[in-house]
Formats: sequence, structure tokens, C-alpha cells
Amino acid sequence: MARREQAAVPVERLERVTRERFLRDIYPRRKPVVLTGLELGTCTTKWTTDYLSQAEGSKEVKIHVSAVPQMDFLSKNFVYRTLPFDVFVRRAAEVKHKEYFLTEDEKYYLRSVGEDVRKDIADIRKQFPVLAEDVHIPEYFEKEQFFSSVFRISSAGLQLWTHYDVMDNFLIQVTGKKRVVLYSPRDAPYLYLSGTKSEVLDVDNPDLEKYPLFVKAKRYQCVLEAGDVLFIPALWFHNVISEEFGVALNVFWKHLPAESYDKTDTYGNKDPMAASRAIQILDRALKTLEELPEEYRDFYARRMVLRIQEKAYRNDYG
Repeated sequence: MARREQAAVPVERLERVTRERFLRDIYPRRKPVVLTGLELGTCTTKWTTDYLSQAEGSKEVKIHVSAVPQMDFLSKNFVYRTLPFDVFVRRAAEVKHKEYFLTEDEKYYLRSVGEDVRKDIADIRKQFPVLAEDVHIPEYFEKEQFFSSVFRISSAGLQLWTHYDVMDNFLIQVTGKKRVVLYSPRDAPYLYLSGTKSEVLDVDNPDLEKYPLFVKAKRYQCVLEAGDVLFIPALWFHNVISEEFGVALNVFWKHLPAESYDKTDTYGNKDPMAASRAIQILDRALKTLEELPEEYRDFYARRMVLRIQEKAYRNDYG
């Protein structure tokens, strides 16, 4: 089995970046950057396991539970369970469990959702109001652009699948340490996509016999310590490894005009409306090509690809 760990390009780290500098110099580049030294409130010092448990008490939360560290959304190698929040926090902070669902070293993951997941977005102010008072979210976007604030807690060692989101976001690491691997939207052809997610789970040791093109994807990487904020531009693929038990907050905002987004999207991962329509049209065009013999189908498919490249590809993509 051919495997090879790829060399990584370090994500740039910048200290005490003001809103003005972010919007003028960083945001237009559309590349990830780690922002350090920002004012995030008292959460970075207050959010111990004891404080978290006491602050939000025994309210029930729906969590992911996995017997293996690498969580795979495509094969669904995890189960959903419900626990009181204080019990969940204690379990997620443990390495070995006396009480468990699957195995004594199972991994836990909380991704907060709205009251009705079909209609409501995640908002820490609504789902975890006591904790929300401890957080100062960097307001580097207009208030009307705000989409969601997703509260996350992960067991040490947990790795989340590689995926992209359609909105810009800040990943605010409140406690613990994460390693984040990112790939440019331009490298989508090498990531073996199924919808918004990559089939390549083990980005550190990819199976290059199964995924030979993956080696062509340029890997960016950073380590987030408590208090660090990672800017992840929309469409950038990211894979997150929790090197320690940790608590984070994801803040998503709308980079495009509001009408560009699917109004039924409560997670921020449905393709923009125009993109969805374009893909549907392409699927119909490919279906039409099936009416031709193979030689002609191949020829006209290649012409379609060339036309797409000519009309839609960027030449200045970094």
C-alpha cells in the first residue's frame, strides 16, 4: 500500500491584527491566516471542565460518538447519542471511560445545532447563553453578514473529515490544541470529493494506491493553541485534529449577497443557488451526451471541458 506524508506549507501567523488591517490587507487575499493576540473575552481562562459543567448544567445535548479517532461522515462510522451536558464534558475530557457507549476509549464530539435543525442555525447566544457571555467574537464583518456561531467540544485525538464550507469563518480555539490541515479550492480535483467532503480520511498517511492524485494537492498546516483564531475562507478544504481535549467556537458569515445562499441551509455547507443550478444543468448535458456513440461522446465532452476552462477558470489563482 503506497503511503507518503506530504510536506506542509505553514499557515501565516499574524499578531494583534485590527479589523481595518484584516479587511484591507488580509481578507482580499482569500487565504487562511492564524490571528493571535485578539481580545476574546474571559472564555480562554474560565472555560475549565468544572466551569463548563456548572455553567450549562444537565441540559441534554446530541453528540457524535466514535470507536475510532478518524471520524468519517461518508461511511458514518459513528453514532449519535444524547447525554446531559455536564456528563458529556467530563467524558470528553477523559482518555479512558468507566461509562461508555461503544468502547472504553471512544471519542466524543459536540457540534451545536439550532433548536430545530431543519430551520434554526446554531447560535451560542441561544443554545449556551451562559457561556456566550464569556466570549467576545472579533467583529471583522458586518452584523447583517452573521450566519452562525457553532460551539464545539472534541475529545483528544479526534480527527474530523476533510470538507469545505460555502461561507467564510473564524475557528476560535478557546481551550486545548488543534492541528488543522487545509487545501486550496483549486486542488479540488485531487481530493476525491463526494459532495462537500473528501474520501481521503488519513491526510497524514494517505493511501496513494487508492488515491494517487492526492499527492498533487498542496497542503497547508497550522497548530492552534488556546486563544488563536484561524480565518478559513469559503471553499477552502480543512481537516481538523484535536491534539488535546478542547473547546472551540466557529463563527460563520456571508461573504456573498444573502440571496446567493440556499435559504434551507442551516449548516453553511450547501452550495450557492447559482452553483447548484449550474451543476444540475451540467448533469443534464452529460445525460444528453449519452445519446452519442462513445467516440463522439468523448470528443464533445473534451470540448465542454475546454469551454468551461476558457470561460470560468481563473488565471491568477494563488
